[in-house]
Amino acid sequence: MNDWKKITNISVFKEIIINLFPGFFISALIAIAAQFISDHYGAPAMLMALLFGIALNFLSKETYCNSGISFSATVVLRFGIILLGMKISWHMAVQLGFTAIIVILGLVIFTIMFGIFAARLCGHGFKFGFLSSGAVAICGASAAMAISAILPRDARTEERLIFTIVGVTLLSTLAMIFYPILVEVLRLDNRLAGIFIGATIHDVAQVVGAGFSISEETGEIATLVKLIRVSLLAPVIIIASLTIQLKISKISENKVKPTILPVFVIAFVVMVFINSLDIVPSFIQTLSEKVSRWSLLIAIGAVGLKTSLQDVLNVGGSAIILLFFQTIFIGVLSLVILIYFPIFD
Repeated sequence: MNDWKKITNISVFKEIIINLFPGFFISALIAIAAQFISDHYGAPAMLMALLFGIALNFLSKETYCNSGISFSATVVLRFGIILLGMKISWHMAVQLGFTAIIVILGLVIFTIMFGIFAARLCGHGFKFGFLSSGAVAICGASAAMAISAILPRDARTEERLIFTIVGVTLLSTLAMIFYPILVEVLRLDNRLAGIFIGATIHDVAQVVGAGFSISEETGEIATLVKLIRVSLLAPVIIIASLTIQLKISKISENKVKPTILPVFVIAFVVMVFINSLDIVPSFIQTLSEKVSRWSLLIAIGAVGLKTSLQDVLNVGGSAIILLFFQTIFIGVLSLVILIYFPIFD
């Protein structure tokens, strides 16, 4: 009897693997191709994975790929977000000082509030407002994927995520080109330039590119400020997840209370806590970061596979305007604080 159970369990396991493998394999190939283009031609890997996925959208219509693509877009995504916690440590914030932490926290909060308010003016709901402003305020594509994972899913979940990632990546690349010029025009010193670059550009890679193109000191400060913004992903995810789950429990007709925090969010916070204890060997941190990056690349390739180009275009011009003004908002607010309130002198 026990032998029969073992055989049955093995058969079920094999069936699951067979069902998931084709879609997962295609998503992984997209991630590899995107990383190759990024390594050899400098294009953003996340953006390339998205575009390749959208180009191969027809594969999601094949039934033998569906399970694996959905698995990659959900389970693999959440696994990548959990390991993202190994990049974050509360010690990052301590290095820059209390004043800088308060300013950066204020920028993040006000940008998210502005984004949610502006989304309604542009005809969009809370989901797109929070998703886009969270990506702009915190860390671009990674924040978009983490926030999307905690928002209630609907028919437009994938297209909102796709549009946000494409938008913040393109805007971040433009900022990397033009912000160093703006710094020169405004005659900001290396320290203020680093704070401005790190506090406003969406993705880490573009922050590094813009900062070190000005000077070594600017690059180092910009990277540190950016990492503090990244560290705010954890509290934002916790607070947002709690708020959303409590709201769902209030409007739900049944009496079954949902889990207060999704398991992957709890695991993410545990990773941040462990990393903050300075007990994790550096090689494990490096390995975790690489696995996280590849998991997110595979996941975003799968999200692209599930989304047609027409779906992305259907989001509309108002969404482009919204992302643009969110980017302008955090940039202008940062400059006003740095120029008119010399708290970093």
